[in-house]
Amino acid sequence: MSPTVTATAVDAPPARRPGRRRLRRSGLAALRWGAAALFAFPLYWMWVTATGPKGSAYRFPPRILPGLDYQAFVTVIQGTNWARYMLNSTFITGTTILLVLLTASLAGWALVALPLKFRGVVFIVLLGTMLLPEQALLIPQYVVNYHLHLLNTYAVMILPFAATSSSIFLFRQYFASMPTEWRDVARIEGLGNLRYLWRVALPAAKPVVFTVVLLTFIASWNQFQWPLVMTQNPAIAPIELALNQYQQSYESQRLINAVSLLALLPIVLVFAVAQRHIVSAVAGVDSGVEE
Repeated sequence: MSPTVTATAVDAPPARRPGRRRLRRSGLAALRWGAAALFAFPLYWMWVTATGPKGSAYRFPPRILPGLDYQAFVTVIQGTNWARYMLNSTFITGTTILLVLLTASLAGWALVALPLKFRGVVFIVLLGTMLLPEQALLIPQYVVNYHLHLLNTYAVMILPFAATSSSIFLFRQYFASMPTEWRDVARIEGLGNLRYLWRVALPAAKPVVFTVVLLTFIASWNQFQWPLVMTQNPAIAPIELALNQYQQSYESQRLINAVSLLALLPIVLVFAVAQRHIVSAVAGVDSGVEE
């Protein structure tokens, strides 16, 4: 019989100590919780001062626990047109998100699947537009919207942001990474470009969709300079303009913090819903592509 070769303890790689592994995991968990607490503390402090007694924001030693006085929120909601401003921002942001998803997915797919001439040049020009500062384009954009009679309308706060180069870039990169065999099978099954995009490509690009939704939501909800210049009609003013007015008119820090928390609450809720998909997109998982 021929001798058999057996692995010895010397040849085997050294096993990691369980204690060191647990210590590393505990350290990473503590680091994550510490970073989360650092970013969440400003929101918590606004809540503490908004629900605490008057003057608690300037009290020393500071008040750490939140109070039970929610009169500041009641004053803002019942004593102002806050609901109108919230509806304006919701309508503007929701419409913008739908248009961005439509235009960005179509443009991203066209840059990947269609046999366009100078497709690489178009993509480079698209990336170049991301480097242009918004302030440099504000005056010519104002002139264009003035001649189109779009000032003081909802359209002026929606249409200029209905297509963004960053969203097109995200969709294009994701569609380019998808297996080409999928398109070959779709052609055999008789699916055209648009049907393949809606039935296959977009469902697989769910992490990118959530990422675009969140980024567009934050950018549209936090718009301040654009509506300040393009509209003077309080009836269509978004929430950020109202927030600026309240910060100038309110002397109480409790009311200012209550107003700010109400403005930030939708962003926090949307991020809490979409953050898992964004992490998946960054990590390269949940893409719908099986290894």
